[in-house]
Amino acid sequence: MPAVPASAAPAAAVSPVLRVPPAAPAAAAAYFAAGLAFHTDVSDVAAALATGGDPGFVVLDSRSTEAWDQGHVPGAVHLPTALVAERAERLLDRDVPVVVYCWGPGCDGAARAALALAERGFRVKEMLGGFEYWAREGFPYETREGRRRQDADPLTAPAGTDPCGC
Repeated sequence: MPAVPASAAPAAAVSPVLRVPPAAPAAAAAYFAAGLAFHTDVSDVAAALATGGDPGFVVLDSRSTEAWDQGHVPGAVHLPTALVAERAERLLDRDVPVVVYCWGPGCDGAARAALALAERGFRVKEMLGGFEYWAREGFPYETREGRRRQDADPLTAPAGTDPCGC
């Protein structure tokens, strides 16, 4: 059987992951740096709050009163997204960065609240994972009935008390 010329060989299949190639390193660095300027995660917020001192930011729960009563981050300010325009000036200090959260990754209420705050001159970050991941990672929360904590979900947090290392 005659050899098939290289030009006639089928092209190597391109992985769906690499159909669009990765960004150049400088573009990727700019993108991820920008993302970190806009977002934080529940573990970092919990670690900052656990020091007992001034964390340098205020936590804002942008959910409804019913959701707030079900559970919220201890020490958080309650300001539903729909009321940000009306009440932010009275409840928040423009000189203190705000970390805002809503239910979880499937909810963009925190992004809407963050937008409304930024439009009013507040420095703001969104807490990725929201209240869902706060509770799932085993951090304490407050309810109408008092303080609660559930075991950490092993799919969202490492076993034991060691941080994940990221």
